[in-house]
Amino acid sequence: MLVRLNEDQATKILAEKRVGRLGCVVDGGPYVVPINYYYEDGCIYSHSLPGTKISALRTNRRGCLQVDEISSDLNWRSVLAYGSFEELVAAPEKAAVLNRLLSDCPRLTPVESAIAEDGLSQQVIAYRLRVDRISGLAEQ
Repeated sequence: MLVRLNEDQATKILAEKRVGRLGCVVDGGPYVVPINYYYEDGCIYSHSLPGTKISALRTNRRGCLQVDEISSDLNWRSVLAYGSFEELVAAPEKAAVLNRLLSDCPRLTPVESAIAEDGLSQQVIAYRLRVDRISGLAEQ
């Protein structure tokens, strides 16, 4: 049976997971890419090297994150969180976010490798989505 999650249930899932799919608009159409993230105080924090998603979010600051918890075809929960992109440029805030992401997601990707090689790389972009709407569905 399909049920709606309340805001607390949806927020709990968002806070527990570390991988989601970021949605933004590129050339007038949807663009979705997996990201590592963490959720804290109403914001989704992540990072990236320069590229399509960062260019898109700088142009149109609205984005969303979709997160799943799937046990089987008939037992799953899915959350959508919508928000506004904010690039983090202050060195202490950027470093704190990147350190938290490295701690929470220790497997190295190209972004984490850039951080590990040259400390607080200027190429690495830390950002947040300030969440203003969250919803969720579950099949149980």
